[in-house]
This record gives sequence, structure tokens and C-alpha cells, in this order.
Amino acid sequence: MIQTLDTWLVETRAWVDGELERVLPAVDVRPARLHEALRYAVFGGGKRLRPALVRAVAESYGCQELERAAPAAAAIELVHTYSLVHDDLPAMDDDDLRRGRATCHVVYGEALAILVGDALQTLAFEVLADAPRGSVAALARAAGSRGMVGGQVLDIASDGRATDWAAVHELQRLKTAALIRAAAELGALAAGEQDPQRVRAAGRFGELLGQAFQVVDDLLDVTASAEVLGKTPGKDAALERGTAVAALGLEGAREAARELAEGAREAARALGWPAGSRADELVTFTLERAY
Repeated sequence: MIQTLDTWLVETRAWVDGELERVLPAVDVRPARLHEALRYAVFGGGKRLRPALVRAVAESYGCQELERAAPAAAAIELVHTYSLVHDDLPAMDDDDLRRGRATCHVVYGEALAILVGDALQTLAFEVLADAPRGSVAALARAAGSRGMVGGQVLDIASDGRATDWAAVHELQRLKTAALIRAAAELGALAAGEQDPQRVRAAGRFGELLGQAFQVVDDLLDVTASAEVLGKTPGKDAALERGTAVAALGLEGAREAARELAEGAREAARALGWPAGSRADELVTFTLERAY
């Protein structure tokens, strides 16, 4: 019997949470307060989209042993969580709510929250150290100055200059899509794929999916409630940050999300993943969040 996407996502979340439970230090390991805060940040909910993409691509590339993809799935979620902890800090987005509860710095203080992010990032690379060749480099590129961190810098610099879609598209490619691209690449590498072109092709699918995901997030920031969103809505507009909605308007942003989603589907078809495949379902899941 073929699993529904909902069932598969629940199973995937349990799978990656088990791996995260395994790699995170216990709360009674010194310094206990730091390790408590790490777990607060990591196990605070979330869609686990990036680990799900690692698994989906690994399985699409023929991986039969799910444990081979577990380190990559855990590592990508650790880096993503670190980025959220730092993103919420007063010097960044200054947000008090994440995933429906108080942000890490509100509970544990700003200094410890900074160190939580540092520790999560370091742990991610420790977890990935024995992964297939190319995995560490893929994650490092996506997380660094030419990826997520660079995108965050562009996002901050966009304050008050949020109407240039080309500039917004570029910052979102770095800030959000680079890490989702890495998730797809890590899935291919975990499956044993050694052809660089095939790894890059998986990454192209992930990048387009990530861009669609961020445009949908921009839409939800305007249209969804705090209960649905899990964080404070309207923050982007309040900070005058560069978003698809600011640049294109609501309908323009919806059209951009549809175009990016179709691009992701075309990339999946080029890889031989048909309509109805798990990758195709993840595109639909991403797009339907906005409607």
C-alpha cells in the first residue's frame, strides 16, 4: 500500500527526531543549561521539510537503507534551527514567537541564544563528518556567506528598499533556497550518487522548491494569523524587508509561487521523477500552504 504524503511526513518527522535525539547532548550533560536550550530550540515543532527532502531525494535515487540518510537529515535540521534562533534575536528580526511559543532568547536570554546557534551549527558538521564525500562541502556552501548567511545580510540591507523583485529573488535564493538545495544534494549523496551532474540536478530541484517555499512564506506573513503561522505575522512589512509581496503584490506573489513550483516540477521530471512522485507531492505541499 502506498503511503499518503501526510503519513509519510509524520513518519519522516519521527525518523529525524529520533536521530536528533541521538546526536544532541542530554540535558544533564554539562553545561546543562546550554543543552536544555539546544533541545528547546530543536524540539519546538516545525515541518521538518529539509530532512523530508533529504529522504525523498535519497529514496528517489534508490537508497534502500534509510539510516544512510539520517546524518544528513539531522545535520540540515540543526543548521536550519540555528538560523531560526539567530534570526529571532533582537539584532535581527527581534521576534518573541517561533513555532507557537516563546523564542529561544526570550526563554534563555540573548547571550545563551547566540551560543545555542553556535553550538547547533558546530554539531551539524560533527554529525556530517563521516557522511559521503562532498556532503560537508555542500552544507558549508549553503550555510555560509555565499548562501544562507549572505542572504541574511542582503535581507537586513533591504530594509526600506523592498520593491525590486530581482533583488528580492536573489536574497531569497541565498537566504532560504540555498539550504533547501543542499538538502536535495545531501539526499543524492547519501544514496551513493557520484555523478556531479546528477547531484547538481537534484540541487536545482531543491533550489526551485526553496524559492517557491519562501514566496509562500511571504504570502503567509501577510495573510495568516499567529496561530496558523506559529510566529508573529506582519514582521516583514513592519521591518520593510524585501519580500515577494512587497515587490509584486499579493496576486503577483501568488503567480511567482506557482511559476517557481512549476519550475521545480520540470526539474523533477528531468530527473525522471513523475507526477505523483514524492518529490512532486512536496511541491504541491509547499504551494498549497498559501491557499
